[in-house]
Amino acid sequence: MSQLDDKINQHFAGLVVRKDLVKTVKGNAIVPTYVLEYLLGQYCATNDAATIETGIETVREILRKHYVHRNEAGLVRSTIKEKGRHKVIDRISVALNDKSDAYEAEFANLGIKKVIIDSATVKAHPKLLVGGVWCIAELEYLFTEDKNASPWVLASIKPIQLSHFDFDGYVEARKQFTTEEWIDLLIQSVGFNPQMFGKRNKLSQLVRLIPFCERNYNLIELGPKGTGKSHIYSEFSPHGILISGGEVTVPKLFVHNGTGKLGLVGYWDVVAFDEFAGKQKRVDKALVDIMKNYMANKSFSRGVETLGAEASMVFVGNTDHTVPYMLKHSDLFDPLPEKFHDSAFLDRIHSYIPGWEVDVIRGEMFSSGYGFVVDYLAEILRSLRNHDFSDRYKAKFRLADDISTRDRDGINKTFSGLMKILYPQGTATDAEVEEVLRVAIEGRKRVKDQLLRIDATYPAVRFAYSDQQGTERLVTTLEEEEYPSAYHRRVAGDEVDAPSTVPEPPAKEPPVAVRGSLPNASDALPPKEQLLKEQHLVFQENQRGISFDKLFGPYLVGAKRVIVTDPYLRMFHQQRNLMELLETVSRQSRPEDEIAVHVVTVEDEFSGDRQTENFQKMAAACAGIGIQFSWAYDTTGTKHDRDITTDHGWKIVLSRGLDVFQRCELNDAFSFSNRMQQHRQCKEFNVTFVKLNAVQ
Repeated sequence: MSQLDDKINQHFAGLVVRKDLVKTVKGNAIVPTYVLEYLLGQYCATNDAATIETGIETVREILRKHYVHRNEAGLVRSTIKEKGRHKVIDRISVALNDKSDAYEAEFANLGIKKVIIDSATVKAHPKLLVGGVWCIAELEYLFTEDKNASPWVLASIKPIQLSHFDFDGYVEARKQFTTEEWIDLLIQSVGFNPQMFGKRNKLSQLVRLIPFCERNYNLIELGPKGTGKSHIYSEFSPHGILISGGEVTVPKLFVHNGTGKLGLVGYWDVVAFDEFAGKQKRVDKALVDIMKNYMANKSFSRGVETLGAEASMVFVGNTDHTVPYMLKHSDLFDPLPEKFHDSAFLDRIHSYIPGWEVDVIRGEMFSSGYGFVVDYLAEILRSLRNHDFSDRYKAKFRLADDISTRDRDGINKTFSGLMKILYPQGTATDAEVEEVLRVAIEGRKRVKDQLLRIDATYPAVRFAYSDQQGTERLVTTLEEEEYPSAYHRRVAGDEVDAPSTVPEPPAKEPPVAVRGSLPNASDALPPKEQLLKEQHLVFQENQRGISFDKLFGPYLVGAKRVIVTDPYLRMFHQQRNLMELLETVSRQSRPEDEIAVHVVTVEDEFSGDRQTENFQKMAAACAGIGIQFSWAYDTTGTKHDRDITTDHGWKIVLSRGLDVFQRCELNDAFSFSNRMQQHRQCKEFNVTFVKLNAVQ
C-alpha cells in the first residue's frame, strides 16, 4: 500500500474500501457502485489481505444467491415459491392503489407487482414512492384462490444505505491530512487514480460533488462523450437520481395536479438530467418556466398551492463542436435544446464545469487505492447540507462591486460547497481560501460571459476580487486565455458582431493565466522580433495550444550551442519531451548548420541503464541531421536548475523543466495529442526568458 493508503486506514478504519474490489465482485450484476460498496463495507473495510479475500467471497456469494438478474427472474420466483421465503437484492418502487387503499410494491428485476407493503414502511422510506430504491428485501409466497390478492408478501425490507455515522469523528480525522492528501483521498473515493490528474482536474471532479452537500445548487457540465459526466449522479449516492433529459415532465419532476403526488424534487437531494444537450429535442415550454421559478426561488406553483423543495439540479450533456468553433459561431451553451437556450433559464445556473478539459476515461485512470465507502461519504455530504460556509472568504477577500446579486449567489454557493468538501473542519489558510474562491468565480464567470453573447441587455461584469490590502485580482476562464479573439465577442444569430466591452485587465496586473505574448494555437507564428524579448509567461493547467516550436523556437534561431539542464529526464515520457525539443532545434536550423546540444541531468537510481540507452539512441539519431548531442549526469546531488541556455545570449528558465504536458496515449499512433504538442493539455507551469549580459 502507499503511504496515503496506510494513513487512510489508520484514521478511517472500517469506513474505507479498496476501490478496485468493486470491479472484482461486480461481474455481470447491473447495480450501482454504492450498492456494491455497501456490501464491501460490511465485509472488506480493512487492509488485511486475508480478511479482504474472505470478504470478497462472501459478497460474491451474497450477490450470487440474492441479486436478481432479469434473465433469471423466473428461477428466483420459483425459489421463493419452493422455499416459502427468500431474500433478494432489487430496485423497489411503491405506488398507492387508491381503489384498494393500499400501498403496492414493484420489483424491477424480479418482475413482480402489487406486493402489499405497510404504511409504516412507506413513511419511513418515502423515496420508495418516487424513482425507486435499491433494497435487501425478504419475500414470502402464500398462494390464495382470491384472484384480487397477490401471493407475494413482503416480510421485511432494508434500503441499502448507511444507518448512522459519526460526523464529529469525520471532522477530527480530516485534520490529520494535508490538503493535497485529502483531495487525493476524495478522488480515490470517487474511483479515480489521483496520480493521473492535475490539481485543476481534481477540483473539477470535486465540483461535481457540490450538489450533494449544497441545497438548491444548479450546475451544468457540457463536454465530449466518455468523460464520466454522469457517473457520479448514477453510481455515487443513494440520495441522487439520474434521469434522461428526454423523459422529464412537469408532473414527474414537480407535482401531479390530478393526484397531488409530489415529484422528484420533493424526495431527492440531487436530480441530474442526463443527455440534456441536443438542439432537436422537443421540450415543454411549461417545464422550462416552472424550472426557472424553482431554480431561482426554491419553490414551484401548481394549482393554487406554492411548494418548496431543496433538490439541487444538475444538467450534463455532450458537445458536438470544439470550444473555438462554439466561441466563433455561437456560445458555450450551443448544444442545448432551443427552449433551454434561454438567458433567463441559464442565468439561474451557479457554475459551469468545462467538460472539454476532462480526459476521456481510460482504464489506467481508475484507482486501486483506498477510498471512502461511497455510501458513507454520501451521508457525510448530505449532513453538510445543514452547514453554510459561504462567508468564510469575506474576512480576507472582497468581491468587486459590479458583480451582481445573482452572480454573487452563484459564487457564494460554489465556494460554500467546495469549502465543505475540502475543509469540513471550517479552517483553511488564506491561500487555500483564495484558491477555492477563484474556482467559484471562474465557474460563474463562464456562465455570465456566455449570457453576454446570448442577450445583449446584460451588462458586462468585471469578475475580480481584492485582498485586505486592496490589491485587485482579476479572474479569467481558461478558454478566454486560449482564444481571446473569439471569446470577447457578442454573437447574434450566426453573425459575429463587434467585440464586446468586456473590461480589459488593469495595467498594474497582467492576466493571471498568461503573461507575455505567446501566440494562440490557431494563430500564425508572429515575427521573431515580437517574441525576442525578456518576458515571463504563466500557463494554466489544462491549457492547450502550447508547443516547443512556439515557446522556444524563436529563441533558438542562430544558436550554435545549446545547454539543457533538467534533473528529470529519467522516465520515457520525459526523455521523449527532450527528443521533441531536439526536433524543434532541427526545425530552427538550416541544413548546412551544425548545432551542439548538451544535456545535464540526474541518473535514475532504478533504471539508469535504460536512461543511458535512450540517450545513446538520441545521439545516433542526431548525428545524421547535424546535431552534436551529448549528455552528462550531475553527481553532486544538488542540481535543481531547469533551464535552456544558448551561446547567443538567451537563458530560458523553466519551472517544470521540459515536463510540461499531461499524460497522453504515447502508444496510440492515431491520436493527435500523441503526434502534435499543441493538442495536448499542459500542466501548470511558467517560463522566464532572460537576456544574458555576456554571450555564453
